[in-house]
Amino acid sequence: MEHQVQDVAEAAHGEAPHAAGMPQLDFSSWPNQIFWLLVALVAIYLLLTRVALPRIGSVLSERRGAITNDLLAAEELKQKAKDAETAYEAALAKARAEAQGIAADARAATDADLADAIARADAEIAARVAVSETRIGEMRAGMQQSVTEVATDTAAALVAALGGRSDGIDAAVASHVKV
Repeated sequence: MEHQVQDVAEAAHGEAPHAAGMPQLDFSSWPNQIFWLLVALVAIYLLLTRVALPRIGSVLSERRGAITNDLLAAEELKQKAKDAETAYEAALAKARAEAQGIAADARAATDADLADAIARADAEIAARVAVSETRIGEMRAGMQQSVTEVATDTAAALVAALGGRSDGIDAAVASHVKV
């Protein structure tokens, strides 16, 4: 049985003599191996330099261009945003100045209306005061005359009750009552 297994193995491999070790380390096949190594390296080199590296280079260039364009667009948008902010600040300052101007105008108009109203009220009060002073003066004059008459009548009645003469009563009452 062992003999049959060896016969089958020899038949499968052919009738080649047995070589010792690995065929890659056989010095007789090295020139052939070096030739095919060089062919494979040249093929890989040509494939990389002619196909793969140009494609990679173009992709990198496209990405670099896209990044550059995006950065330029971002810078442009940033500048537009700064311009818009400056315009907004200017508009806001203008609006505040206009609002202050409107408030000052309204304040001035209100002050003018208030001054007119105060002047009219002062004139009306002055007129009423003049009328009141005239009435008070008339009342005071009437009151002093009434006091003088009452004092004269009372003094005459007292002098008559005491049995005296009422000749100088008017002069005596007039000297004591201040007119």
